[in-house]
Amino acid sequence: MSTTDIHPTAVIDPRADLASDVEVGPYAVIEGPVRVGRGTKIWPHAYLAGPLEIGQECQVHVGAVLGHLHQALREPQAGGARIGDRTIVREYATVHRASQKGAWTTVGEDCLLMGFSHVAHDCAIGSRVIVANGALLAGHVTVEDRALLSGNVAVHQFVRIGTLSMVGGLARVNKDVPPYFLVKGDSEVWSINRIGLKRAGISLATQAKIREAYRLLYRSGLNTTQALKAIQGLDGVPQEVKHLVRFVQDSQRGIC
Repeated sequence: MSTTDIHPTAVIDPRADLASDVEVGPYAVIEGPVRVGRGTKIWPHAYLAGPLEIGQECQVHVGAVLGHLHQALREPQAGGARIGDRTIVREYATVHRASQKGAWTTVGEDCLLMGFSHVAHDCAIGSRVIVANGALLAGHVTVEDRALLSGNVAVHQFVRIGTLSMVGGLARVNKDVPPYFLVKGDSEVWSINRIGLKRAGISLATQAKIREAYRLLYRSGLNTTQALKAIQGLDGVPQEVKHLVRFVQDSQRGIC
């Protein structure tokens, strides 16, 4: 690796594999088998521990911790962490390695993990996900693509957060958040994510079907099984609504 853009106070393990144009700031520590893709910048005082793979054109800001030991009350194992291309990890955010050997905590491409957010062991975060300041994801949480978790949200372990959903600030989430919906407070679904759907380019016709699915699930008086059957019986069900149905059918914890 080239030392052109590595500050002399940074500590780089000889097992690390850094692309030639990676920039490493003062007092950053890269420990163990860490692979960093081209164009990535590691800011001062960041701590990276392997097994860890960071993609291309990422940013790891001041004091961020990636790949450190999990916080589960069991013997640490040599699981790893993977960060996708162009993902930004802001100040003092943490992503912990998986809790079992051979497993991975994963964060997808084009994500933004804001300051002091936490992604625990064995989480699987999709692409274009935003985790705002102070949001906390417990172990084994799954977040699908383009979801948004607002500031200081707390997500219980093993919960799933669906595609293009949005969780409002300070919410406590202990059940699965269905795709395309808004959640606030104590795991309360209260509407569809209209702004998110619009920004994602979802057609008005599909948005109308998602709104109808929401009405059947939450405003019709039907139980979940009955509502899903009614949704599947709608005319011209788009892929987005089919995904919503599958998500609810696969839920192990129940939905918000």
